[in-house]
Amino acid sequence: MIIGVPKEIKNNESRVGMTPAGIYELVKNNHTVYVQSTAGEGSGFFDEDYIEAGATIMATIEEVYLSSDMIVKVKEPIEPEYHLIQKGQVIFTYFHFASSEKLTRAMIASGAICIAYETVEDEDGSLPLLTPMSEVAGRMAIQQGAKYLEKPEKGRGVLLGGVPGVPPGKVLVLGAGIVGTQAAKMAAGLGAHVTILDINMKRLRYINDVMPSHVVTEFSNEFNIRKHIKTHDLIIGGVVLKGAKAPNLITRDMLRSMRPGTVIVDVAVDQGGCVETTRPTTHEDPVYIIDDVVHYSVANMPGAVPYTSTMALTNVTLPYVLALANKGWFKACEDDLSLHKGLNIIEGEVAYKEIIETFQWDTALA
Repeated sequence: MIIGVPKEIKNNESRVGMTPAGIYELVKNNHTVYVQSTAGEGSGFFDEDYIEAGATIMATIEEVYLSSDMIVKVKEPIEPEYHLIQKGQVIFTYFHFASSEKLTRAMIASGAICIAYETVEDEDGSLPLLTPMSEVAGRMAIQQGAKYLEKPEKGRGVLLGGVPGVPPGKVLVLGAGIVGTQAAKMAAGLGAHVTILDINMKRLRYINDVMPSHVVTEFSNEFNIRKHIKTHDLIIGGVVLKGAKAPNLITRDMLRSMRPGTVIVDVAVDQGGCVETTRPTTHEDPVYIIDDVVHYSVANMPGAVPYTSTMALTNVTLPYVLALANKGWFKACEDDLSLHKGLNIIEGEVAYKEIIETFQWDTALA
């Protein structure tokens, strides 16, 4: 198979779809790999590294798309890429279709086979290709939240860890999944007081067992959310529904009950956000303020640490890329139920019911 790795063109996205090590494994399996020139530079991988691994460097993104049976990338295609995608071409990347009807309709019109990293699902319900980026984003959420709590950034002027004689900052984490767990771990490490909410009692019991005593768990409901947002300095939105839009757990009217300078980091922004006032931002312009509440909602948070993120992503995507290349998409998905669940759009038809439900379409063809 011919695999193409284009350069990401989304704003401030420095990750790349494959490391040279991943390319080496594909070439070793007798596949041809085309990498767009400078595609890996943002992550610390240079054209020479890819050439040494066996890839062929192509000058333009147009050449990569035109020449490849399968495209492996990081973020969803954006508008300048729509016309490059060919009927029957496999696109393997993060799509997050539920957050964009425009993207969804464009991919339906393309006739491509769209396999979404974020809906590949193991038997135990875990999301192996979403997990590493959720780990990165959860940890980064605390780093960014701590920065924007500083007064020059319009935050409350609170140091999360406090100092002797001064109580620590308070962090509220919505969701005890991968993002929430990693955020709680980082916040606890800084010495903050952490409250983590979820509706899954098994997860809350797990958190209670593994976290230190200054991380407390509570069942998630509107009453408890309204109670805690009044007193917490940093709020992390870490709720995700597989392939569907995230629920709005914090509504616009709730912002008025928060103290001025409270910071919200909505990691669920890729799936529409779990805060009603969330809108996607970029690393270039990451925050905005509504009702004196600072919103940080960068849609590609791991893109700020591209070396770590690209390495972590290739670690988990490579086995699936190899299966798709070795067997073809149909046989690979037939043989692996986890990968089969990644099929979102197949040659013009929506194959993932959560997308249809999100947009309230009557049929898969919409």
